[in-house]
Amino acid sequence: MIVKKIGIDLGTTNTLVHLPGKGIVINEPSVVAHSVVDKKVLAVGDEAKEMLGRTPDTIVASRPLKDGVIADYRTTEAMIRYFINKAIGGWRMTRPEVMVAVPAGITSTERRAVIDATKAAGGKDTFIIKEPIAAAIGANIPIGSSVGHMIVDMGGGTSEIAVISLGGIVTSDSVKVGGTRFDTSVSDFIRRKHNLAVGERTAEQIKIKIGSAVYLKDKLKMQVKGRDTITGLPREMEISSNDVTEAIQGDLEALINAVKGVLFGTPPELSADVIEKGMVLSGGTSLLRNMDTLLSQATGVPSYVAEDSLLCVAKGTGVALDNLDAYKRSILSTK
Repeated sequence: MIVKKIGIDLGTTNTLVHLPGKGIVINEPSVVAHSVVDKKVLAVGDEAKEMLGRTPDTIVASRPLKDGVIADYRTTEAMIRYFINKAIGGWRMTRPEVMVAVPAGITSTERRAVIDATKAAGGKDTFIIKEPIAAAIGANIPIGSSVGHMIVDMGGGTSEIAVISLGGIVTSDSVKVGGTRFDTSVSDFIRRKHNLAVGERTAEQIKIKIGSAVYLKDKLKMQVKGRDTITGLPREMEISSNDVTEAIQGDLEALINAVKGVLFGTPPELSADVIEKGMVLSGGTSLLRNMDTLLSQATGVPSYVAEDSLLCVAKGTGVALDNLDAYKRSILSTK
C-alpha cells in the first residue's frame, strides 16, 4: 500500500504517528542524541531516551521541543524525518501529505517553523491542526455540532483548554504545565526536603508509580535511589505519594486557574452545555491519579478521562486528514 497521508502528534515528551487504516504505528519519546564533534544524529526515540543523563561529553541527548514548540529546528527536522521514514519506509515514490498537531496558542512564526521542518523532513503538503481540536476529534466528540464541548488536553509540555462549538474554538487557553513540569517539580522537591538528587527519568517513574493529584488517605510508597546532596554518596530512601502531591501543588494550581479562566470566558449558552456534558480530559498527564477528581472539585464541572487519552491527538490528526473537507474550518492548510 502506497501511503499518501500521515498524522503526527508532535509532543514535547512523546511523538505519535498515525497511518490511515493502521492506526497508531509509532509512539516514542521526542528525544534525539547527536554527536558534539560532527553534529551527526546518533539515535532517536526509545534508543535516545535510554541515553538521557548517561552520555559522555561527546554526545548530547536532548528534547528538541520545549513547551510544545520547536526549540531546536535542525534536531526537530531530523526527528520528524526519522519518524516518517520509520512509519512508511525510507524509499518511496511520492511524498506524503502530513498533518501535524500543534498547541492552540502557537505563534505564526512557530507554526511556520513546524511547516518548514516537516516539509524538509519529507512531507509534501503540510496541514496544521490545533491540539484541542485534534484531541476532541480523537475522543469522539462531535465538534461540528452547535453544542459546546470542553476539552482539556494535558501533554508533556503544555496543557490546552478549549471550549469547542461548530467546528471551531470559542474560547481557549494554553498553560505551560504538563508532565515534564511535574517531573521537574518532583525532582526539586525531593532535593529540598530530603537532600536527595534524582534524575529526570527517576522523577518521571516516581510520578507514574505513586503520583496523585490529590492527597491519598492510604499513601502509596516506593524506594528511590539517588545521590545525597550533602555527602555526595549514593543513597536510597522511601518516598510517598503525598510527597509527589505536595511537590506539584503550584503546577496544579496554575492548571486549575487556566481551566477556570476558560470557563469564565465561555458564553452562557455554551456554559450550560459544558455543565451538562462535563469536561473531557486527554493527554498523558490526564492519567495522573485523581486528576479528574481534582478538576471536578475545583470547578464544579464533571470531569472524565477520555478512552485511550494518550492517543487522542494522534487519532484526531488521522481522522481529520482522512476527512479534510469535513474539518476544513478547523485546519490551517499550507501547500
